[in-house]
Amino acid sequence: MTDTPDDKQGNENPSADGAEIVSFPLPDDSHVLTFDLERASLRGRIVRLGKVLDDMIIPHSYPDKVSSMVAETATLAILLSSMLKYEGVFILQAQGEGPVLRLVADVTSSGDVRATAGYDRAMLEKILEEDPSPEIRRLVSNGYLAFTVDQGEYSERYQGIVELCGQGLTDSIHHYFAQSEQIGTAIKMAVAKGDDGSWRAGAIMLQHIPVSDLIPQDHKPVEDHWDRARILLETCTNEELLDARLHDETLLFRLFHEEGIRVYDPHKIQKGCRCTPEKLQSILGLLSEDDKQHAIQDNKIVMTCEFCNKDFCFNPDEV
Repeated sequence: MTDTPDDKQGNENPSADGAEIVSFPLPDDSHVLTFDLERASLRGRIVRLGKVLDDMIIPHSYPDKVSSMVAETATLAILLSSMLKYEGVFILQAQGEGPVLRLVADVTSSGDVRATAGYDRAMLEKILEEDPSPEIRRLVSNGYLAFTVDQGEYSERYQGIVELCGQGLTDSIHHYFAQSEQIGTAIKMAVAKGDDGSWRAGAIMLQHIPVSDLIPQDHKPVEDHWDRARILLETCTNEELLDARLHDETLLFRLFHEEGIRVYDPHKIQKGCRCTPEKLQSILGLLSEDDKQHAIQDNKIVMTCEFCNKDFCFNPDEV
């Protein structure tokens, strides 16, 4: 836990004129970090994702628009799951009609993330020709956004659902917290594909910390702090969120150095798929005999995991 970027330790090397040059290692590009703005009674999270996005996206050969939406879904799932104390899986899912039928990302309590999408390529290309930046409701029409916490068969599932609205997924999340949870929430997110074909994402989320009758140190109403923090968050550029060389602490200090920043240890995020032959074979066991016969090709049944795009082959006689 640290208060400012100055607490970071780097490698010290003497320069030619005898002065010391302090260099810092590049930040880990796939993690989530929690921070407090103590003077404003606000809590936040910052997510930075690099290679983990390529690990999820590249095996599928998605169109760039779908890849971008998958990256957004995964980033938001990580942000939202970091708010919760749970042992199991947090699932964020957008479902509807239209060219993008579904977007799904889930995050385990140990930091394994995976994501996938279902889409109609021809319909998507037609819409993008008419409007390169369509609203989410045009891509996932008549759709909804669902938040689910699954802690296993012996625990009750928690689920929240909200209608898809606005330009993108973040607008629907803002709407959900305003209407259902009544928690002040502000999110700034950026996703982009680099010139080398790799994907990056970054996001910052601010939320109110529940307080009773505590009075801020400068005696301003909490709402004033909230408005100021949101304005400062909006000054954050997409380039800053996506800069692989920029440390979280440095970015947060640029934005909120007057708000009393306290940051906590980051949690690593990695791609992790939970598909196994045993799980897929149990699904095959639920099929009718007719469905099994239709699934047989070249004397074998091949099932493909929609998350990692890995093929599993089964002997029909053993199913």
